[in-house]
Amino acid sequence: MTTEPSAGLSETGALLRLQAWFSPAFPVGGFSYSHGLEAALEAGWIGDLDGLVDWLASDLAEGTLRSEAILFLRAHRETGAGDRAALAETAGLAAALRGSAELALESSQQGSAFLATLRAVWPAPALDALVALLAARGLPASLAVAAGAACAAHGIAAEQGLACFLQGTLANLVSAALRLGLLGQTDGQRALARLEPAVAEAVAAALAADPEDLGSAGLLVEIATLVHETQYSRLFRS
Repeated sequence: MTTEPSAGLSETGALLRLQAWFSPAFPVGGFSYSHGLEAALEAGWIGDLDGLVDWLASDLAEGTLRSEAILFLRAHRETGAGDRAALAETAGLAAALRGSAELALESSQQGSAFLATLRAVWPAPALDALVALLAARGLPASLAVAAGAACAAHGIAAEQGLACFLQGTLANLVSAALRLGLLGQTDGQRALARLEPAVAEAVAAALAADPEDLGSAGLLVEIATLVHETQYSRLFRS
């Protein structure tokens, strides 16, 4: 049985929905990806809690996660406005901005799974329209675009949705660091606590940014995923 989205979703309802969608346990296969962390640890670029926090905070401020935040907001705005042409452009940009094959796979596989689950459990016409648009244009389903569109389709505010999307992404990466043996459980929570200001700053920066101001200066993330492609022994797909 599916649940139709409520046109007047309450603040509590929105919070519950976001907690479900952006939990590391949501069935998008996020546990399979480390966003380059596995290679970075192997290379010695990250070696402790401080290094992990700095790496992730830099990604939020200057790297791929910065662009993800802007793409999320673009998709949210364009879905809310029903602007199919602009949404198709955003989806194309999201696909083109991937710095490696592994990052492309990470985003498209999770984006497709995210949309499939939402359409089955929390359906909305705008999500059906997005899937049809992607198929017609031959474009992959970027996770950031899918998430932004989903929040708009369910009447969830952009700022609230983006904060949960970024926090969920970080929670998944911290979980990867735990499985790689970099941190224990308590230090994993310390990392998330220390990253809270970085998430808030990333949300504020994305909201204030020009929607065309896309790009990454966090080249080590892309390099890490390129190195990871030929890493001898690995647990993750990126």
